[in-house]
Amino acid sequence: MKRLIGLLTLACLLLITCRNEGAQQKQDQMFEIAVVPKSQSLVFWQSVHAGAEAAAQELKVKVLWNGPASETDFAPQINIVEDFVNRGVDAIAIAPNHGKALAPVVEKAMQQSIPVTIFDSGIETDKYVSYVSTDNYQGGVLGADRLAEKLKGKGKVALLGVVAGSVSTNEREKGFQETLKSKYPGLQLVAFQYGMGDQARSLAVAEDILNAHPDLDGIFASNESSTVGAVQAVKGLKRTGRVVVVGFDSSRTLIEDLQAGVLDSLVHQDPFMIGYEAVRTLNDKLRGKTPERRIATKVYLITRDNLSTPDIQRLVNPPLDKYLK
Repeated sequence: MKRLIGLLTLACLLLITCRNEGAQQKQDQMFEIAVVPKSQSLVFWQSVHAGAEAAAQELKVKVLWNGPASETDFAPQINIVEDFVNRGVDAIAIAPNHGKALAPVVEKAMQQSIPVTIFDSGIETDKYVSYVSTDNYQGGVLGADRLAEKLKGKGKVALLGVVAGSVSTNEREKGFQETLKSKYPGLQLVAFQYGMGDQARSLAVAEDILNAHPDLDGIFASNESSTVGAVQAVKGLKRTGRVVVVGFDSSRTLIEDLQAGVLDSLVHQDPFMIGYEAVRTLNDKLRGKTPERRIATKVYLITRDNLSTPDIQRLVNPPLDKYLK
């Protein structure tokens, strides 16, 4: 009996030792986390990339970054995710270009025990670990409030959107429209068109809107590319000072336009933090923790008056050179 007890005790000790060693190996492992943005062309996505790399350095994981050329290219984005799944990466963070089209490949990854965090834009499935994004609806509300303030609650305005099916920008556009309807009956929405996530297309659409409505008072543009198009159209048609432009996100050129007075203001996200949290949630999951299901990052309104403040400078001048080498 004593011998049996001794053997059982030894077996328990060995089991505990193996479990401890396994847990330590999981903590020490260098995981590969794929990060798939909507595109790679905008400053916004560069800031997301920098945030992801900052988390990777801090948490000792490896980020594999790859995305399509355009935010309307959901088929190439599906292929990129498929490739990462077939490669057997440890986890995937994705900003879906289309909420419905990307759902099957996300579900496939989860079925193969590859945890997925959704960031920036929602998806039509609940099969994911975490969802990290701006409060996009509130961003649209801020845009409507700012136009109403500048126009004193009266006038004709236009909405230059991005693309149907993009959950994040569609939420901004919804917030803008519903706020106009509920709070500002004196503001008339006379045009709503998509720029398809492309600066040249956004410029052409904005020019058409301005030409069709010579008495237009304001424009709300719901992402960086549509904002660039709206500003270029206003400048090109010599409507600066007559048309109030409220944009979304930023670039060096847009900040210059803000300082010059061509652009009134920018609703701004915290893309660096979005990228950081996307990687952090997956690292937590891979190391046996339970990350938050929903993380909503703040939105800010940038004007010439607050542009030089530390909080705003952190947003418009993210440390790209430090993390993207």
